[in-house]
Amino acid sequence: MRKLIFIAGMAVGYVLGAKAGRERYDQLREAAERVRSNPAVRNAVDSAALSGREAAARAAGVVADRAGDRLPDAVAQRLRAVGGQDGAREGGRDAAA
Repeated sequence: MRKLIFIAGMAVGYVLGAKAGRERYDQLREAAERVRSNPAVRNAVDSAALSGREAAARAAGVVADRAGDRLPDAVAQRLRAVGGQDGAREGGRDAAA
């Protein structure tokens, strides 16, 4: 009995959603576009993306420092490149050490 009620509810929801579907979808899409084109939102998104890239670069540097000597050379070199440490470190250790 519960399955029947659930299926009937799904059918009613589908029919009602289909009637309002395209118009409501267009309204939501336009509202999302207005939000996305707002300069304050764009600045916040750009700032968040930059912060994320900087955090990823720091994390890659930490991994290269701590585990670089235990990683294959190609992986360690890639981590150093992403972390902005090209040539400054050798196998995760200071070159002077």
